[in-house]
Amino acid sequence: MRIERLSLGEWASALPSSGFEPFHAPAALSVLAEHAPGELALVGGYRGEQLVAMAPLFVRRGPGVRVVSSPPPGMAVPNLGPLVMATSPKRRKQEAVNGRFAEGVLDAFGVGSSRTLFRTVCHPAYGDPRPYRWNGLSVSPAFTYRLDVGNRSPDALLDSFSRSLRREIRAGADAAIEIGCEGIDGGETVFRETAARYTETDQRFGVEWPYVRDLIATLDERCRVYVARTPAGEYLGGIIALYSNDAAYYWLGGTRATHEGTSVNSLLHWRIIRDVATDPPVESVGEYDLVGANTERLCAYKSKFGAELAPYYVVESGGMAMDAAKAAYDWVGRLGGRLGPG
Repeated sequence: MRIERLSLGEWASALPSSGFEPFHAPAALSVLAEHAPGELALVGGYRGEQLVAMAPLFVRRGPGVRVVSSPPPGMAVPNLGPLVMATSPKRRKQEAVNGRFAEGVLDAFGVGSSRTLFRTVCHPAYGDPRPYRWNGLSVSPAFTYRLDVGNRSPDALLDSFSRSLRREIRAGADAAIEIGCEGIDGGETVFRETAARYTETDQRFGVEWPYVRDLIATLDERCRVYVARTPAGEYLGGIIALYSNDAAYYWLGGTRATHEGTSVNSLLHWRIIRDVATDPPVESVGEYDLVGANTERLCAYKSKFGAELAPYYVVESGGMAMDAAKAAYDWVGRLGGRLGPG
């Protein structure tokens, strides 16, 4: 397989119609290229003249080491990694394309060297990370919750929730809470309030407002800012949701808040889910990703939505060198800059 660099325009032309994440979208990648540490390298795998696989990689160089990652650390990107568009329905040929692309990328970026470290958090649609393990990398599973909205009515969706969540949502209908979609100004409020909550709890927040601002502006219809307020306009809470062609994603915000005894977050999530069912910004969207099912205390709440558990895979270099790189680049702390979905 031939591995080549792609321009952003070539990436946009080749992006499949489904099976990718919001940050695979060209607009999101352009924002990451502006704000993320390191250089964005868009790579494609060609079989003859046909592009059959792609991956967005970020290359960062430090003292004595080069880190190749997808997504870049510290940018609140839940999943990224490779896209494989094998055209054959035969499993053997699909696996051959996937394996050759993995080998080609690892070779092109010198991942076999002790001075190059590799890490990718794959998206749920990418189900076969075995070639990376066969090439000496560590592969471990992680999980998220994805709610199939499909053609289900809001009433049918609500009936699938836990009893306590249904009670919260129905009680919220009588509370003095108004939820609307706001633009960049609303996004800044969500950002500032969330940052303040993290500071109060001595947690690392990670991302900066210019990055979030540019993402909201550039993604356009692939982003909605949901804000809950009192009838007098007082801010109660908010969530920034992102959209691929397949799903809506809980991205930023959602700090714990109640008003008149009602969970503001539950009402925000419910509004997003209802919009996916009745008024999605991208017509093909049919799922809601709660972004993360890896933190026990958060899963106790997220599981109330009746969503399916969806696995994805984390691929990374192993050993002491990777542990040292995580410490040197504050990798764990930077990844912790994701805003709470867990």
